[in-house]
Amino acid sequence: MFPFFTLTPEYRSALFTQIHEIVFHGKGGYDWDTVYNMPVWLRRFTYNTMNEFYAKEQEEYNKVTKKGEMVTANKPIAKPNVPDLSKIAPTYTSKATKK
Repeated sequence: MFPFFTLTPEYRSALFTQIHEIVFHGKGGYDWDTVYNMPVWLRRFTYNTMNEFYAKEQEEYNKVTKKGEMVTANKPIAKPNVPDLSKIAPTYTSKATKK
């Protein structure tokens, strides 16, 4: 093992992942140094609260998009009434009339 006290590689990875998630998803509310120096209980609470918030947000987003897909799936797509340009546009093959 290690000759002195240190964090295991798995714990270090989990710790830095948790810090990254709080800083990244905190949208500017936290900086790395502040989160790193937080008490463990507060960091876990913050992480779990943010995790629940984003999970709930994702669930509601999925409900809205799934509902939106169901509504539009049964209706035909509305297309604008664009005239056929080949009947309107000049061909430039005939000579201009002289008046």
